[in-house]
Amino acid sequence: MLRFKLLVSGVPLIVAAILAGIEFFPNPHPCIALGSGTVEIASAPWHADLHVSFTDDPGLATVRVAVTDNAATADFTVIDDVDAADEGACAATPATQFIAISARATTASPVIYLMHDNGAADYRIFVSSKRFSDREAAALIVGAHGKLPRLAAATL
Repeated sequence: MLRFKLLVSGVPLIVAAILAGIEFFPNPHPCIALGSGTVEIASAPWHADLHVSFTDDPGLATVRVAVTDNAATADFTVIDDVDAADEGACAATPATQFIAISARATTASPVIYLMHDNGAADYRIFVSSKRFSDREAAALIVGAHGKLPRLAAATL
């Protein structure tokens, strides 16, 4: 009977934790070190200092990021061949800026157009990583440099 009571009282807590998105064993999130601080992909949207979103329409973009095939031509290069990150590489500090990738664009946040050609781009990235995706690398570089003015206004 005691086991049944423990099971009944523990199950709602486990379900609540899963629904709340609590990570019991947090995985390291993609991050980059910048001077005395870091820029890191946030574990939860409400924990982010900056939200970015992606679009397939270049007319809606505020930032254009080109994915290049050559590390020498990139502004930001991510190359790793390890399965696990160095635990001290991106230690969270008070200066850490957290970036969240949002599903919907807002007027107050950067909207990234990820290009796979050699068109006019604000940033060029090269990603060869087991831990970083092209989208995460683009979000980190945009977050590290802050917001850019709307492209449509800049190209008039």
